[in-house]
Amino acid sequence: MKILPTRWRFGSLVVVAKLLLTLLSTSCSDDNNNPQPSPSPATSSYRADVAVSWLNMETRLARTTPQIPANMLGRPFAYASVAAYEAAVPGMAGYRSLGGQLNGLGALPTPDPNLVYNWALSSNAALAAVNRRLFANAAPAALAAIDSLEAATETALRGSLGAEVSQRSTDFGKQVAAAVLAWAATDGFDNTTSYTPPTGPGLWVSTPPAFAPAALANWRFNRPLVAGSGDGADPGQPTPYSTTPGSPFYAMVEEVKTIAQNRTPEQTAIALFWNDAANGRNFTPLGHWASILAQVLVRDNAALDKALVANAKMSIAMTDALISTMKTKYLYNVLRPVTYIRASMGQPDWLPLITTPAFPEYSSNHAALSAAAAQMLTDVFGPNYAFTDQNYAQFGLGTRSYTSFEQAATEAGLSRLYGGIHYRRSCEVGQAQGKQVAQNINTRLTWK
Repeated sequence: MKILPTRWRFGSLVVVAKLLLTLLSTSCSDDNNNPQPSPSPATSSYRADVAVSWLNMETRLARTTPQIPANMLGRPFAYASVAAYEAAVPGMAGYRSLGGQLNGLGALPTPDPNLVYNWALSSNAALAAVNRRLFANAAPAALAAIDSLEAATETALRGSLGAEVSQRSTDFGKQVAAAVLAWAATDGFDNTTSYTPPTGPGLWVSTPPAFAPAALANWRFNRPLVAGSGDGADPGQPTPYSTTPGSPFYAMVEEVKTIAQNRTPEQTAIALFWNDAANGRNFTPLGHWASILAQVLVRDNAALDKALVANAKMSIAMTDALISTMKTKYLYNVLRPVTYIRASMGQPDWLPLITTPAFPEYSSNHAALSAAAAQMLTDVFGPNYAFTDQNYAQFGLGTRSYTSFEQAATEAGLSRLYGGIHYRRSCEVGQAQGKQVAQNINTRLTWK
């Protein structure tokens, strides 16, 4: 028998214990009082444990798997969320498939309405298949953990189901995953067209300490998950470049430098807490917000249908917000604070608190993605949902509490200013950009 490293072995044991205790017979609604139109129990009759377990698995995979185009920038989160939703939506009364609604996604496999399915089993199979494919370059222990989670969840959910129902449910999830993965393969993620950045005053150049070439320049050409999601989201022209003291651009950079010189302990804590790509924490903003969602679902003891809707809405919006901001970055090619401060403010050795990403500054990815996530989670959980994010307690960064998802998103955006890698305006327009993308998606997708 293959022995997994402690961190994976422990996670699997927790999953098995929790699932065995909660998934076999628990229900969030009384099916006798709410008869279903098909012989299958409703998706709402299962708790969110399947979704939570896979969200936690995905964040671990994102943190420990080398970044390649297939999983860059949290790409698996979006496709996994769509597959999980589609594998269970036949059991969600009133909800519609996203097939034919998402950009380039045709009709998806459908179950036999006269047969019994376990929709949690279907989602589990879909999630396992998508993560196994998109994290195919993960370490052997991580891939074994995917297999372990899938098997443990199957065992817990199968219960007294007959072999035919179990196999049918699992096969349906795999069929959905195969269709979603075929769609994902054509989104442009593997575009290798070379890119040479423009040159001139105020334009982006590679930044210290690594001085890496421009990264992910072709991500702006990726197919958005929702056609038209970026309409009206571009923030417009950046502040006009100038090295003249007192000019708006100079003042904007001076604020970054002043904060760096006088940063408060709270500002430092915020910058480090939302620095999602440092010290082995390769979560990306998608992974950080996936962790937040998992915590919220556990706290609310949520039903599976609510979990799947929340995850799909959030992940779709964040993915399209990222495409929107990458378009903006490579349209305007604004230089980073570290470049300006070193060259035009007489501090040739200056470095920000956190490492500057290898792409242009305007607008802020973190601000836009967090605003998109907050908009969607607010739609599902309400505008005044208070929560505590414990995501980084494991790294010694403590916890942070918020009165709403919007407050958390605003802080996430400002964290990049406090960290010294973004100007305030880029954080502010990034927030508006991400919110607009989410609102566009809400008008273009029909969930019910």
